[in-house]
Amino acid sequence: MRISFIVAKSDNNVIGAGNKLPWHLRDDLKNFKKLTMGHHILMGRKTFESIGKPLEGRMSLVVSSEPRPNQDSVLWFNSIFRAIKQAERSGETELFIIGGEKIFKAALSLADRIYLTQVKAQLEGDAYFPPLSVKNWNKVSELLFEKNAQNDFDFSFQILDRK
Repeated sequence: MRISFIVAKSDNNVIGAGNKLPWHLRDDLKNFKKLTMGHHILMGRKTFESIGKPLEGRMSLVVSSEPRPNQDSVLWFNSIFRAIKQAERSGETELFIIGGEKIFKAALSLADRIYLTQVKAQLEGDAYFPPLSVKNWNKVSELLFEKNAQNDFDFSFQILDRK
């Protein structure tokens, strides 16, 4: 099973502000949905709460120090490793880790691929993506998007594979 991160970050590594995304990028949201549909998505409790509901067509694996009762498409775990094992047992081919900051930091060494939306801006925030070392990652592809009515900023969509 491939373990992939899917993340949008600013040039100064901001991924969130006040438990929300500090931008609106419609094209990025559409890409997120296309990539993750039909897969397991792993996240922390704060990320789950910021989304506000289970995402249709995906199995949510939520990691929290205080797990809650499971629902149809939401399973709670007290460790990242137990959540990953659940995805493996379910026959998942690609698990998507979607945040937040603590989950990204704890799981970075486990990631095989990063789907990275690089927002071309320096933004204020309170949640950050850990720095990436270029010696550990190969850029497989990159698409550029320009700011428009649906996208607050210029951004690029990159796929990085671990070397």
